[in-house]
Amino acid sequence: MLGDSIGATGGTVPASGPLRATSAGQLACFTVEGLIRAHIRGMHKGLTHPPGVIWYAYNRWAVIQGITGVEPAHGSKPMTGWLAKVPVLRERRGSAPATVAALQGGKAGTLERHGGTSIGAHGLTRALPAGLCTWWQSPGSLGASLAALSHGGSALSAAALGATMIHLIDLGNSVAGAAMRAHHVPHGSWPGTSADALAPALAAAEARPAQAAELTRLAAGGTAHAALLGGVYVAVSFPEREQVRDALLFASSAGAKHATTVAGALLGAAHGPDALPVDWLSRLELAWVADTLARDYVTQVEHSPSGGDYVEATDPHWWGRYLGS
Repeated sequence: MLGDSIGATGGTVPASGPLRATSAGQLACFTVEGLIRAHIRGMHKGLTHPPGVIWYAYNRWAVIQGITGVEPAHGSKPMTGWLAKVPVLRERRGSAPATVAALQGGKAGTLERHGGTSIGAHGLTRALPAGLCTWWQSPGSLGASLAALSHGGSALSAAALGATMIHLIDLGNSVAGAAMRAHHVPHGSWPGTSADALAPALAAAEARPAQAAELTRLAAGGTAHAALLGGVYVAVSFPEREQVRDALLFASSAGAKHATTVAGALLGAAHGPDALPVDWLSRLELAWVADTLARDYVTQVEHSPSGGDYVEATDPHWWGRYLGS
């Protein structure tokens, strides 16, 4: 969320006022909400398909924003749960054309039949939370599946590699170590997942770290793969926890807004929330929403408050927060 908001400033962070989210940050929130609902569904019904559940989460995002041509997925009462009531998530914050086009078409794409041909950055940025999901398929496979809902081509491999990196960082790898190992974790065989896909970013960070021209070269084009290369380059160029502010300002100042989002995710995974600049976090528009989603995701996976087939419910309100149907 912080990378998304700082990336949108173009490197000129206002001295006061909220740090506003973009559509990428909004969609990432609905990805996490969908993961929670998918886990609940599995606990109660013994069967779940996270990409499908998250597709309906994106549908709710589009409906509450009043996007034309998108019908509520579950009839007249689609706005279940608390996330759809957050005012900031109802506001238009830039376009997400490939996601919107797929939702307007009403049919979710799959790994076998992609939901679109776009290779844009949103196919990656909204899928990065898949790196935190280890209870379904591999995080990389889930990341690619989320990209495939509306994107195609190299966006799938970028999402697979990005989610796998988040997972590997969570296991204790550095950002550079995760980038070197991500190709060797099973996550499917899509174009761009070869062992040298992230090599340009790693080589540039080693030979010419923190150079705006290098970042501009790597992150050119607005594609998911370019955003991943740029984000890796930034995170490896600024590896220390005291450098998070410098990393995000550097990326944002270079105009690499999607790479800034990716760098924020990688550095956040590596160092945790305590490493993020408090003065920025205090003004981050979606800070409370993101923190609540993160805590609720951990609570759901660890404790399943609404219960399940073999687990007794401990919170009578949990099902209302995250309807698992």
